[in-house]
Amino acid sequence: MTDARHNLVLIGMPGAGKSTLGQSLATALGLGFTDTDALIETREGQTLQAIVDTRGHRALRTLDADTLAALQCRGHVIATGGSAVYSPAAMAALQADGILVHLHADLAVLLERVTDVDTRGLARAADQSLEDLYAEREALYRHYAEISVDVGRQSPAAATRSIIAALNRPQAPRLASPLA
Repeated sequence: MTDARHNLVLIGMPGAGKSTLGQSLATALGLGFTDTDALIETREGQTLQAIVDTRGHRALRTLDADTLAALQCRGHVIATGGSAVYSPAAMAALQADGILVHLHADLAVLLERVTDVDTRGLARAADQSLEDLYAEREALYRHYAEISVDVGRQSPAAATRSIIAALNRPQAPRLASPLA
């Protein structure tokens, strides 16, 4: 791994704000933006929910892992799918040239934000609740994260500032491009 990496990789639960904050961070830092859920939907020609409905949640997890492992971009903020952390190979590929930032939000916040659990395209078993998914994934996010920022009750602008402040801490991994 190099001293300075070229991508900022956002991981976290559905509803944590990866897509929204990813776009905001890309603008603030002068980077490109890639949403891997959008890449999957474009490549597959169907929504994430349609993939789960027709092929199952494990198929979506496989598509997510394959998309992440094959991703070729530099100078981007990458918003990953919530299931990215199920693939050690995908996470290693992302970390090779990216700083892994966990966007944390408490379960109560996520339950307020994610009201479309059955239609959102979550890579979860049919009987798995958002609470179950949170319990299963939170340890994985913390395992892979180099930086974790609690963005739950912050506005997008405040959360963007908090993430940039965390990246500017002396002990934080370095992003190759200057930080705002």
